[in-house]
Amino acid sequence: MPEKINVEIKKLAKYIDHTLLKPEATFDDVKKLCQEAEQFEFASVCVNPVFIKTCSELLANSKVKICAVVGFPLGTNTTEIKAMETENAVKNGAQEIDMVISVGMLKAKNYEYVENDIRAVVFAAGDNVKVKVIIETCLLTDQEKKSVCEIAKKAGAHFVKTSTGFNKAGAIVEDVALMRSIVGEEMGVKAAGGIRDTQTAIKMIKAGANRIGASASVKIVEGNC
Repeated sequence: MPEKINVEIKKLAKYIDHTLLKPEATFDDVKKLCQEAEQFEFASVCVNPVFIKTCSELLANSKVKICAVVGFPLGTNTTEIKAMETENAVKNGAQEIDMVISVGMLKAKNYEYVENDIRAVVFAAGDNVKVKVIIETCLLTDQEKKSVCEIAKKAGAHFVKTSTGFNKAGAIVEDVALMRSIVGEEMGVKAAGGIRDTQTAIKMIKAGANRIGASASVKIVEGNC
């Protein structure tokens, strides 16, 4: 549930998935990411699957969770591949999964496919791993956003997430508020994509987000932007 509080800068770290998803990221970059996450006590590090095992080793004695992206960034892998990718990520130490829906299937109103796609990832993740469903809001109408939030909820996902950050736009406050209004209090809402300053992060949280995905995490919590 979103916290009903005035968000202070020093409390922001608890909301943030410290993110590094660019294709040119190296092991040194990931090591720095993990060090920062531990130092600032971010909620998690969010990385591509190739780095999950490394993060698991680096953060073995930390409270920072490890989040893997699945079907990223297009969401166009088959359901079977997404499930296998999820199983592999969990095996390597992932404690959270951020999966991308098949936007084309949603737009074609193939809701059964979208639900089964999400449900397969939830099942593959297991009982102790949270699944966040990336709906890529910039590609959807408001009705499509409502529909996919309802589908994600029905499929047993734990969060809905605005964006990959790799498309034409990222999170906006209005979408976060809409998503929260659909999923209610029992699911999480993650705002991600283009959140690079403290005030924007706070606005997202006040609109209903209880997780923020950002690569500018350190600047956000230090109030330097």
